[in-house]
Amino acid sequence: MKLPDAFISKYRRLLGDEAPAFLAAFDQPATGGFRVNPAKAEPTATIATATGRVEYVPTGYRGPVDGKFLDHVSGAIYSQEPSAMYVGEVVAPQPGERVLDLCAAPGGKTTHLLAKMGGQGLLIANEIFRKRALVLAENLERWGTANTVVTNESPAELERQFPQFFDRILVDAPCSGEGMFRKEPAGMEYWTPDYPAECANRQRKILASALKMLKPGGTLVYSTCTFAPEEDEQTAAWLLATYPGLTMVPIKKYPGMDDGRPEWADGNPALANAVRLFPHHIAGEGHFIAKFQLAATAPVRAADHRIKKNKRHRKGDRQNGLTKEERQLFADFCQWFMPAYQPCQLLTYGDQLYDLPAGLSSVGGLTALRPGLHLGTFKKRRFEPALALALTMRPADTERRIELSREQWRSYVHGDVLPGPTDLPNGWYLLVCQDFAVGFGKLVNGTVKNFYPKGLRF
Repeated sequence: MKLPDAFISKYRRLLGDEAPAFLAAFDQPATGGFRVNPAKAEPTATIATATGRVEYVPTGYRGPVDGKFLDHVSGAIYSQEPSAMYVGEVVAPQPGERVLDLCAAPGGKTTHLLAKMGGQGLLIANEIFRKRALVLAENLERWGTANTVVTNESPAELERQFPQFFDRILVDAPCSGEGMFRKEPAGMEYWTPDYPAECANRQRKILASALKMLKPGGTLVYSTCTFAPEEDEQTAAWLLATYPGLTMVPIKKYPGMDDGRPEWADGNPALANAVRLFPHHIAGEGHFIAKFQLAATAPVRAADHRIKKNKRHRKGDRQNGLTKEERQLFADFCQWFMPAYQPCQLLTYGDQLYDLPAGLSSVGGLTALRPGLHLGTFKKRRFEPALALALTMRPADTERRIELSREQWRSYVHGDVLPGPTDLPNGWYLLVCQDFAVGFGKLVNGTVKNFYPKGLRF
């Protein structure tokens, strides 16, 4: 790999005797891996192709992923580089907590946090760039989550809406991407010697917003996929110097993981509590992770949270309560399909129905791309369930299900109409393939009409 000359000189100076092995690692192939979704059936077919386990992630495996394979499309696995997997383990959110993933796209670390939370609590996944936020929303939908709100906001706006609100915040900051050069060589095209310092300035602004949203006693995890000390130890040192209430929490190091390097910043020995993942020491790409705890010096806020109104136009301003007809249509669907379902708070965005997670009273002041679980769409005198609802379900959650063979599943994701059972009544059914819920179909006189979204068909 042809690395920038200034990059080579920088790390020869910083790493000394380690530099030759570090630079040689860039000529080795990038590593791949995936995590298993504990809320879904075991993806035995993909696990069978794994080349090994990720020793520091209980649900992590090494090996390739086929994006059009049943295990991936159904959300039973998430493709993620092994080093990046350790971030979610360090954040370690607990069920019932309120968690913010501030720079969440494309969603790999967010899905890891959700798995740790076990469907309990509230997670807000935010991405400032709209195109990336849409990708984030799609990936979280496939993973299957009912306790997540996806927002497309600036950190400054979120800090206004959520003062001292979150138990844990992850800032997986936009960075110079040096740790991903092997996986994404295009990143070298915009790298310059000054770029890490530019990124560090942006990271400090993001972290300043994050600290305003963290509850007293809460946990902040800061991570990057770069080797640059300007963005790693020096940013961590800035946090400790700027916020006296913060302390650095030691992170467990597995074989091949390095301590942070205080000598690359201000010499504060606490910086060694961070973890560095170098490709010449561990089978993965480059990462830096630092964990902080805020002193418990202020009372905890009330359990519910009301979004402040915003004068700017927001997609959320379109939300409204359900009409009597809409309530009846949804009640009829639930009675047929999932009579035990208990929504937290139903709301509509135009003709779209969502279930807002507990802990938020509204999202009216936010640009929320997914204000909770997308339940479906109101059409003229009918309700059509959304794919997102199907992907949150286990087959045992409903008696109204139809089993598909692998060949029928391929026809389903292609958009084809399927032959169905002739001994079942007409209506909506959950389609299941090899114990994975894959979507909805409407049985009409022995034919299953296909409602797999057109934009996802292949």
